[in-house]
Amino acid sequence: MGSPRSIEVSGCPARRGRRRFITVVTAGLLLLAPGGTQAQRLQPMPRVGILGIGPGQSPQELARSVATNRFWISMREFGWVDGQNMIVERRFGETTDQLRRGAADLVRLKVDVLFVGSAGLAKILQMETKTIPIVVGRAEGDLVAAGLVNSLAKPGGNITGSQLLSDELVAKRLELLKALVPNLSRVALLREDVTTPAIPQIPARYDQQAADAARALGLEVQPYVVRGSKDLAAAFSEMVKNQVRAALVASSTFMFVHRQAIVELALAHRIVTVYELQGFVENGGLMSYGVDVPEMERRAASYVDRILRGARPADLPIEQPTKFNLVINLKTAKAIGLAVPRSLLIQADQVIE
Repeated sequence: MGSPRSIEVSGCPARRGRRRFITVVTAGLLLLAPGGTQAQRLQPMPRVGILGIGPGQSPQELARSVATNRFWISMREFGWVDGQNMIVERRFGETTDQLRRGAADLVRLKVDVLFVGSAGLAKILQMETKTIPIVVGRAEGDLVAAGLVNSLAKPGGNITGSQLLSDELVAKRLELLKALVPNLSRVALLREDVTTPAIPQIPARYDQQAADAARALGLEVQPYVVRGSKDLAAAFSEMVKNQVRAALVASSTFMFVHRQAIVELALAHRIVTVYELQGFVENGGLMSYGVDVPEMERRAASYVDRILRGARPADLPIEQPTKFNLVINLKTAKAIGLAVPRSLLIQADQVIE
């Protein structure tokens, strides 16, 4: 039988009010405590903003990208999972205006860090914010010359990441084309005008490097500039009309997104084409000479990770690649009736058969 004293105490209005007060105070302390479970639960998850080229991704395409892209694989290795401890906001566009609206939208969301694949996209974002950190995965040109950072060692602003040295490798790529087609006289330079208007210094420098390198090799370079995916077919038709037998495809996020269409057009028109990124060759392109993209994606993830953990982009040096791979697709060479010299095959880091 229970004690009358115990019943009297628990039923006392004064004691009951005191117990409620203690409970409320304790819950409040849990919410305020830095290590409290409730505090951790109520703390907002960091947001990562992505600005990309294209119409957007279907759920299936998004799931495949998250599962296979080295950037997202590395983010998981660093402990970041979308929906669990971070939120990823994605915006896409196919024109400059659409990309600018997407950039403004991401800034309005007050994301914690922004990630893009090219210098042009980084500049579009920087025109909307000078404070939110921006990581560029593979800038297609010199970020210092483009005015996006103060120096490689000390970027100084809100942009950091890696750059591809695209313009500095133009001469090597033209040499490879010359080795493939010894009597070559003219080379098409295919590049885009969707994101590059934001950074005119980079395409201007690229064109100059290409012209100088071509002159030294006895070649003439003819630029073909596309302002949307619908212009790609017309550009290749114009090359054939002008009897241009070879092409160099400049690297940018736009070109990479539309790589399958570019590869198929080059094959259909039997244009001997060299690319800057291996992804083109894996999709059926003839040859590429450039950086190890998966490694650059891994490095980009490390930058995003460090910024989410408190690092400042102004203090994170711009990285430049030191290793470049030559990849040749012999199946494509055979399809366009091209015999690849043994001297090139020996140099190749990878031959796709």
